[in-house]
Amino acid sequence: MGLDFLHGIETLEDDSGSRPIQTVKSSVIGIIGTAPDADPNIFPLNEPVLLKNEPRKAAALDATGNGLGTLLDNMNLIYKQAGAMTVITRVEEGADIDATLTNVVGSASSMSGVHAFKGAQSEFGVEPRLYIAPGFTSQRPGGAKNPVMAELEGIINSARAIAIGDGPGTTDEDAVAMAGDFGSPRVYLVEPGIKLWDTEAQGYVNMPASAAVAGVISRTDQEKGFWWSPSNKEIFGIGGITRPMQFSLSDVNSQANYLNEQKIATIVNKNGYRLWGNRTTSMDPKWAFLSVRRTADMIYESIEAAMLWAMDRPFSAQLLLDIMESVQNYLNFLIARGALLGGTVWLDTELNTASTMEAGQLYIDFDIEPPAPLERLTFTAHRNNGYYEELIKKVAA
Repeated sequence: MGLDFLHGIETLEDDSGSRPIQTVKSSVIGIIGTAPDADPNIFPLNEPVLLKNEPRKAAALDATGNGLGTLLDNMNLIYKQAGAMTVITRVEEGADIDATLTNVVGSASSMSGVHAFKGAQSEFGVEPRLYIAPGFTSQRPGGAKNPVMAELEGIINSARAIAIGDGPGTTDEDAVAMAGDFGSPRVYLVEPGIKLWDTEAQGYVNMPASAAVAGVISRTDQEKGFWWSPSNKEIFGIGGITRPMQFSLSDVNSQANYLNEQKIATIVNKNGYRLWGNRTTSMDPKWAFLSVRRTADMIYESIEAAMLWAMDRPFSAQLLLDIMESVQNYLNFLIARGALLGGTVWLDTELNTASTMEAGQLYIDFDIEPPAPLERLTFTAHRNNGYYEELIKKVAA
């Protein structure tokens, strides 16, 4: 019954019911670097710029054609792997590498350097999930943690994203020392670098691998799904790697296996050059696999983003049921796609008391289990001399 007098007919709309949950974009790449000859109107310094698979627009990173800076070459490397959506931040090239590293690190207060990425969500409605700074993540000044990766750690934790770092490209021991600087499930290290054909130099040049790896992850997300590991996926457009990498599928003492064991992904030549390695630098074995960490991240982000409609509504049984049904339907969808092994939503009566709900608080629990990638496959072979008897019987027959 309405509160106001009406002599007539009215239509009331009931908007109760579950809402579909859409997965947030998982393949957006955030790349930071230098481009001294970029068109400043298109790529201003320390401001994020969104490119929606626009190679021609990316060409403005080198408006004079002098080939300076790091951004254009690495954008081209990404495009060789996939038509990825990217957020680009350009910083000023310093007088030396330390000065440039300082510019890449930037300042949180001025939103410069890597902190410029924080404006992407409000400006473009997308947020990078894969962060790279090719050419600026392989150094260990004074034997300490790389400053760019150190600065990115805080950003990726709050953004539920991944930072892809380049190894030193020197020795296995140096790469292991770098991996020891981290213990995060959101840091993915790759060693060694790659060889890319330079049309101006008319020869192969050495480049960091992080842009190619980001492109491979983005391509895998688009073709397979964010729950697939990027390991064992071919890297397109490269002519080799910057130092030899001994690899054998069944040799636990191979160089590639050693690096993987030390939480470092590598690149191997097996029916093409392939990314090889599933593990982040996580100290917690529960989150060791890159694909497992990213799967959980994407689910959390998607559910949170989809629940805006429920905020500030008055409590009712229907509201609680609609929220729970929305989440359960989404988990069921992911289970059917193979993104989850299982997932269930429930209401904890011990947490949701009269006092908590009176204070405007609601607690919904759900469990999930992302599928781990098959990392070790063991066959057991047995000898059976009974086949000789069968042989004799066949011949005798």
